[in-house]
Amino acid sequence: MTKAGKARRERRGDVLWRWRRNPLRRREDVLEAWVVLAVWLVAVIGSAAAAVVTARAAGAEFAHQRADRHPVGAVLLADAPGGTSAARSSGGRVRVPLRWTAPDGSSRTGRAPVDSGLRAGARVVVWQDGQGRIAAGRPTGGADGVVQAGLFGAAAALAVAAPACLAGAAARAHLDRRRLTRWDREWERVGPYWGHRTS
Repeated sequence: MTKAGKARRERRGDVLWRWRRNPLRRREDVLEAWVVLAVWLVAVIGSAAAAVVTARAAGAEFAHQRADRHPVGAVLLADAPGGTSAARSSGGRVRVPLRWTAPDGSSRTGRAPVDSGLRAGARVVVWQDGQGRIAAGRPTGGADGVVQAGLFGAAAALAVAAPACLAGAAARAHLDRRRLTRWDREWERVGPYWGHRTS
């Protein structure tokens, strides 16, 4: 057997010895084995499930946006202020009143973000939903939707795996403290039979 294979076997044995009957095995060792198993199950299976469900939900929402939102021409009813006030807004866009035609042919008015510096009467393109309301913005495109859905899925996986790993680490630290306390008590009982202490 190669050294690498022997090292892998020793590591596997180091993990699995807690499951085997052994006179040196303590209750804390068995509990630790169950904690490690639970953490791995949650971290692997739970995070994978959370990632898939979240990514699919995000992809479905983006597809719904693409199906529901449509561009429409609108006319500004007031000047879009420019200068420093526009620079402070999101991406240099400001919300101004405008008028557009809904899918049912009725005339609608409302406020929407447009580029700063435009004058009243200027024509712009905004996005509306199926009910003729101004939507938050352009729907997320196909490639961008895939990337964003993947990022949402990764974030969901991390949100499931990180607490599980932290809880597992806290549980193992507690079990280590219990082991050390028990070893101290046992050493106090058997230590005097071993002769004089060196310290």
